[in-house]
Amino acid sequence: MSALSPAAPRRRDWRRPLRYLWRVPLLLLHVFVALPVALLCITPIGARLRMRGDALDHVAIRAWQGGLLRVFGLRTRRFGTPVPGAVMFVANHVSWIDITLMHSQRVMGFVAKAEISRWPVVGWLASRGGTIYHHRGDNESLHGVMHQMVQRLEAGQAVGVFPEGRTTDGAQIGVFHARIFQPAVVAAVPAQPVALKYGEGGGAQTTVAFQRGEHFLGNFLRLLGEPPRVAEVHFLEPVAPGEDGRRRMADACRARIIAAMEA
Repeated sequence: MSALSPAAPRRRDWRRPLRYLWRVPLLLLHVFVALPVALLCITPIGARLRMRGDALDHVAIRAWQGGLLRVFGLRTRRFGTPVPGAVMFVANHVSWIDITLMHSQRVMGFVAKAEISRWPVVGWLASRGGTIYHHRGDNESLHGVMHQMVQRLEAGQAVGVFPEGRTTDGAQIGVFHARIFQPAVVAAVPAQPVALKYGEGGGAQTTVAFQRGEHFLGNFLRLLGEPPRVAEVHFLEPVAPGEDGRRRMADACRARIIAAMEA
């Protein structure tokens, strides 16, 4: 594993209750007012309509996810450009909000653990967004996931994966599992590494990450009260599929993400 910058000691934050006072109403407005408007655009008609050269349904998804980040006090900065068309996006993973951050930049079908489908609001949105669910430890489920990924890539769509296989504590970049890159090799599409950094220089990685024993709701509520901070999305140089296969792609993507995280 590769170590990142250690987290600074945490102090008691007396402003946290004040943030809840205005963020909770904003969250309710975003869910019960902005979400229905976005859903009106996420239809077959919305997929055919164009807005600034992009499909209306994709514009609506990115706008809603970007708004959710603002509710949580996150200001997004993007570096680099996402590859258009069929591509496998590969990112480091510390929290559920990673999916929201990436969806605010480019719509993609994520591969995620099946438990996410049961999470309030986020799970429902993930399902509507075409998430491919995987039951951990089930080889038959994994085979189905790989098949769906190949189908989508061959159809010119984008997929997103977290090749560490699970969330980390934010202080490390774990080993990338090579087998998740097999669909990119089969479909002959590039893998684009994406470094997700929270706080200036990634200084809040361990804060945003799931804490020991913390589940989705606890992380969700804790992040809702966190101080405002930047969230950086670094779209790095793509890794082309090659004859030497998935292990090379996995190692190259991991190395590029580590370099971006430590920069």
